[in-house]
Amino acid sequence: MNALIVRAIPFVLFIVFVLSAPFMLGDGSLHLATEMFIVIVIASMWNLLAGYAGLMSLGHQMYFGAGGYVLYLFANATGLHPYTGLFAAFVFGGLAAVVIAPLLFRLRDAYFAITSWVLAEMVSIAVQKTDALGGITGFSLTDMSVIDFAQFETQMFQIGAAMLLVAVLGSLWLLRSKPGLAFMCVRDNERAASAIGIDVWPNRLLAYVLSAAGCAAAGGLSMLGGLVVQPGNAFSPDWTVIMTFVVVVGGIGTLEGPIVGTIVYYLLRQVLTVIIPLSGTWYLVAMGVVAVATMLYAPGGLWPIFRDRLRLDWLTIRRTL
Repeated sequence: MNALIVRAIPFVLFIVFVLSAPFMLGDGSLHLATEMFIVIVIASMWNLLAGYAGLMSLGHQMYFGAGGYVLYLFANATGLHPYTGLFAAFVFGGLAAVVIAPLLFRLRDAYFAITSWVLAEMVSIAVQKTDALGGITGFSLTDMSVIDFAQFETQMFQIGAAMLLVAVLGSLWLLRSKPGLAFMCVRDNERAASAIGIDVWPNRLLAYVLSAAGCAAAGGLSMLGGLVVQPGNAFSPDWTVIMTFVVVVGGIGTLEGPIVGTIVYYLLRQVLTVIIPLSGTWYLVAMGVVAVATMLYAPGGLWPIFRDRLRLDWLTIRRTL
């Protein structure tokens, strides 16, 4: 019980921060915090797929961008508040993954990764060529009066925080359950998992669908923050680059990894673009150097180092006999 209380302390502190931040921080700081929450969510979803189910996708920006478009289309078509479009984005992302999975699951390893990236680029180009979706310029909400701009950043911040808690705690619950154990069995040895009675295809499908749905919901929230959705931003490969960087640096196959990696990513971004104003090219070079150094000297990521040296065991999925 004492260990459970200790593990709950960071979540309690986080909730206190979320409740108090709107009274202490300006809109700019709240917007930055919301961005960080979104990155943690999409990195957690990518980590669920790659780190625990063994499927390395390079095309998850397809679901991220689709979520943004679905949110705007749903809000404009129904007249409902755009926040309700987050649920539509989540459902659409999951359904799209169900349709695409039979094609992708015929492939393995590098072929799976490359094909997922090609599909994402095809979707991006198709959206840019579709006038009904605004073409290359995109589109915005037809009725802006439903948004309370005085509370907009606070509401986005709170929704992002709730989304983060659902992603992290949901992943913890899932990975401590039988399906989560099946994910890792399939990841480690597909044939051995099949030999002991684990259905490989349904378990991979579940991981893929949840990962896609979570990225779509996060994409909807991200695109709503800019009050416009454009294919160049929504379907940018940079989103998958960010997911990959955050997970690799933080620690792939750990629930804490996306959190640690996001902190590192934003520290780099803020230092190299705000404190030491450099061009975007140098900022990307710095990210590459950090990623390569991590893979060479800490292939498991930063969190396992902190965990082992400081004897921290926060979001563990291991069970004690």
